[in-house]
Amino acid sequence: MIDHFFEELKDHLHKGVHKKGHPFRYSVLGTIGLNQEPALRTIVIRQVSNDLSLRFYTDYRSNKLKQIQKNNQISLLFYHPKQLLQVKVEGTASIITDQETLQKYWSGVQPSSRKDYITSEPPGSLISNPDKVEYLEDENHFTIVEIKPTRIEYLKLKRPNHIRIQFIKTGDAWQGKFLVP
Repeated sequence: MIDHFFEELKDHLHKGVHKKGHPFRYSVLGTIGLNQEPALRTIVIRQVSNDLSLRFYTDYRSNKLKQIQKNNQISLLFYHPKQLLQVKVEGTASIITDQETLQKYWSGVQPSSRKDYITSEPPGSLISNPDKVEYLEDENHFTIVEIKPTRIEYLKLKRPNHIRIQFIKTGDAWQGKFLVP
């Protein structure tokens, strides 16, 4: 029975990347800030592998990268409002530094989206006006973060009983246990 729920969450994670408009395309990423405070932001999930590793793109100069470099333990939160399904993923983040890999994925970034990675100043820098952002012509700060999940929590709100399951990765296998919702 637990396997059915694990397959459902895997299906939703994969659909988030491949099905336009699926709510799992976006996730809230939680990191530990440089002053040990929690930091949250919404990210776009770009890839989900068969082992459920997840990838997203970001500017190398972003605060989230600095936070991941200091403490690579992260949390992701997904929510599907029509299904009343929440999935929380905990794991370890790593920054992809292989230039060949980065170039391969950079070449697939839409021209209109490239602006997100070529600003002359880092994300979060103060500006006087949104029209005053300057862009680089021959340089980018594109990078990829990969998350290896170690724990996934599934929560489906339904009647007569909500369903909550904790999945923990041991070796290459996931083990699930029901929890009190």
